[in-house]
Formats: sequence, structure tokens, C-alpha cells
Amino acid sequence: MAEHHPFWNGKKVFITGHTGFKGSWLSLWLSSLGARVTGYALSPQDNNSLFHVAEIESEIERSIIGDIKDSANLTKSMQEAEPEIVFHLAAQPLVRESYRNPVDTYMTNVMGTVHLLEASRESGTVRAVVNVTTDKCYENKEWVWGYREDEPLGGYDPYSSSKACSELVTSAYRNSFFKEGVKGPRIALASARAGNVIGGGDWAEDRLVPDIIRSLLKGTEIIIRNPQAIRPWQHVLEPLGGYMELAERLYQGEEVAEAWNFGPDDADVQTVEWIVKSFSSKWGGTSKYVIQPETTLHEAHQLKLDCSKAKAYLDWHPRWNLEQAIDKIIEWTLAYERNERMKALCLRQIEEYTHSSR
Repeated sequence: MAEHHPFWNGKKVFITGHTGFKGSWLSLWLSSLGARVTGYALSPQDNNSLFHVAEIESEIERSIIGDIKDSANLTKSMQEAEPEIVFHLAAQPLVRESYRNPVDTYMTNVMGTVHLLEASRESGTVRAVVNVTTDKCYENKEWVWGYREDEPLGGYDPYSSSKACSELVTSAYRNSFFKEGVKGPRIALASARAGNVIGGGDWAEDRLVPDIIRSLLKGTEIIIRNPQAIRPWQHVLEPLGGYMELAERLYQGEEVAEAWNFGPDDADVQTVEWIVKSFSSKWGGTSKYVIQPETTLHEAHQLKLDCSKAKAYLDWHPRWNLEQAIDKIIEWTLAYERNERMKALCLRQIEEYTHSSR
């Protein structure tokens, strides 16, 4: 990697959900910049998880296996780590899983946020917190234009609703405990709402790109539910770069303690069918897809973010378009199949991303 980023070098960072897909990429990126990362999360689900194959545990300062629903353990872990900056990524992240287990989804995504913010209040060291929610926290009206940060929150399904609740918790804690004039620690607290994140190392069940990759590797038909559903697809490094920029500005005292969208440019808001055809074409061969019969579970048809605010005030802009993102995922997958050292490949992709023109 390049020289350590002067801001992140030596910073103590606490990441919840560090064993997950996004958390693993973020942990590796921050560690490569010299940050002293402590992670707190459940055990990774599989041996082929990005956390394992990219050797994240050996890269960060400390990896704590714990549940975000365990408030006492979370608070103790944070006090021991003495972080200055916190990224909250721990979540139940799947819409269809939230239909199967709504209570656990709300416990994890709502009370997990409460536990995280309480632990931050009691830490004595935390100065900045970024709570990562989702683009699905908005009340979806199936508009063709993007949602702005001041649009009404909502959520048809338990997952989307739980993330809207997490946003409300964030706002309440900011106003009640962290703002100027309120007795207590001065913590700059912001939330980040990203689009549909894709990238190498995501093996989650019931998620489009991992399902495509599994089918391509096995040579089987790709099964999709809603071919014309439209989503704001973006490579995982795009929102992570936004989270890091936001955290840096929070830490430095800029007036950015609010909600922020991080999504792709309009050209990369594409249908499920477009994604499937693009992967199949780039992979080679004649991969086919079949449409699964409609289920009774509601899923939004159209979703798009307006990221004007992040572009104007954080100087954050997407660096890789959707074609490039798919190329990077295929590169990652083929390297994984060849048993290459995946940590080195991830670091190389991070390096390429940071040196890409915007």
C-alpha cells in the first residue's frame, strides 16, 4: 500500500460488524492506512468468508467475537479499546431474512444501535460515530428520482423499517445527549445511507450478486425474482470511502453531524436483469437465467438516491462505474478460484480505487 494516510495513522477505531462483508473491507482499508482497529462482531458464518480469506484478524489490532445485543459486553469491549472513532456496521442486513425473523431483526438493528450509542456515551474517549444504515430507510414511493436526506423515513418490511428506526434513534441521541449545550460527552454523530453494495468476497445468501457468482462458478442457471427491479448498485469501496471521509470531518469538528446518502451516479442505477446479463457477458459462455415465481413477500421495485449533498459538502464522488465494479468482482472471484492470496488482491484493489480519477 501507499504511505499511511496522515489522518488515520495511529487513530484508534472501533468497528462493529467487522467480520461481515463491508466490515472486512473497511477493517482492511483502515488498517492499511495505519489505524489501530478493534472489531466487535459475531463469528463469520463460513470458512470462505472475506474475513477469513483476506486474513483480517491478523491485520487488525484486536478482533472481539460478541453480539451487538449484549450491551454489557459491548460497553466493556469499547472501554478497553478506548476508540476515538466508531463505525457501526453490525446489523441483520437482509430483507427476506427479516420476514423470517422480525423480532431478531429489530433487536439487532434498533436496540443494537441503542447499545452502541450508550457504549459510546460511557466510553470517555469516543469523539465521532458513523452509524451505517441503508437506502431502504426511506418511505419508498416508487419515484423515478432519488431520495434526499430530508425525505420521510419508513419501511414496508421489517428490515427497512428497523433501519428507519435506527435513523430515528440516531437523531434522538444526537439531540438529547451529544449536541452543544447538553451535559455529557461531545460526540459528533452522523448516519450514512448507502445504495446496493457489491464487491468481491460477498457470499451472502439471498443476495443478487453472490447468487450470480455461485451460479457462474457451478455453471447452473441464475435464478432471479424481479428482473425489472431497479437499484442503485455500487462497489463496496465507494460508500466505505464516504464513511471514512465523513468520520474524518466529524472528528475534526466540521458541521456534518447529520444524515448522508452515498450512492452511484444515475447511469449506474440499473435493473436486476441488466446486472445478470452484464455478469454473464463478462464471465463468458452462455449463462441463462430463470425467473422465480412471484412470492407473497413485498420488495420495492424502484429505489434511487440523490447524493448531491455528499458531492457538494464532503467532496465525495463515485470513482468506479458499474462496469468497472463488475470487472473487479470477476477479477476477485477468479483469483479466489485460483487460490491466490486474497489479502494482497484486496489491498491492490483498494490501492487502485484510491488512485482512480473521479
